[in-house]
Amino acid sequence: MQENLARPSDRTACNCFALRQAARHVTQIYDRHMAKEGLRSTQYSVLAKLDRADRVSIQELAKAMVMDRTTLGRAIRPLERDGLLTIGPGADGRTRGLGLTDAGEAKLRAAKARWRDAQAEFETGFGAGEAADLRTTLRRVVAQT
Repeated sequence: MQENLARPSDRTACNCFALRQAARHVTQIYDRHMAKEGLRSTQYSVLAKLDRADRVSIQELAKAMVMDRTTLGRAIRPLERDGLLTIGPGADGRTRGLGLTDAGEAKLRAAKARWRDAQAEFETGFGAGEAADLRTTLRRVVAQT
């Protein structure tokens, strides 16, 4: 007998599964829009975070983005290769610092229009008010750690 994998009560009972499934769905929307600028949504997020900071260590950025260093490393390597960010000495001899290049700032400016398109697509389907409430709830989830 084949198991029915679409039973909502089974799939939504696990908070982790429900959040990851939703995250993958939303990521696909943003990735589709960011692809027009040659970026993935995670790379856009890195550029946007760096734009708000002067020079930040890899460890600080990973913590701010709630990512492990290995995952962040995979996201920043292509950005460095493409000349969008620099990796250099950090505040002390033990750390490495990240910063946006002029090309990175230009790419971020161009990608912001794509981000707005992705944001609008999600909010059109989900509802702008619901999306704002969701962001508030998700910030609470992140803050509880």
